[in-house]
Amino acid sequence: MALIEWREEFSIGIPSVDYEHKGMIRMINQLHEEMSAAPSRDTVSDFLGEIHSLISAHFALEEKEMREMAYDALDDHKDDHERLLDEIRDIMDDFEADDSADFAAELGGRLEAWFTGHFRTKDARLHRFLKDREGG
Repeated sequence: MALIEWREEFSIGIPSVDYEHKGMIRMINQLHEEMSAAPSRDTVSDFLGEIHSLISAHFALEEKEMREMAYDALDDHKDDHERLLDEIRDIMDDFEADDSADFAAELGGRLEAWFTGHFRTKDARLHRFLKDREGG
């Protein structure tokens, strides 16, 4: 079973951003599955690097879109992005310093909590901003 199921309420209305959100959810679900199968340290390390890169690139796209539309809550939204990237870097550092893979299994849950919370709050506000801007 997937850790995060895509729901239309997660959509913000920018096709390129929504497409990437769906891709990140697929990747988080893949990580969750791999963590339950006792992966090798190299697999976990590679996956952590890949998910950090993917999320970082996505945030850059989303922030670019928000700057171009003069989004009034860009700074707050960007700060939330930075918190997640810091957390992923901390997890990567902890993983490299620890022989136990137990905490790596927590990553899926931590990502799920962050993403669903972010979608419900920050992205929902961005969605409302876009709808108001379009007059709908």
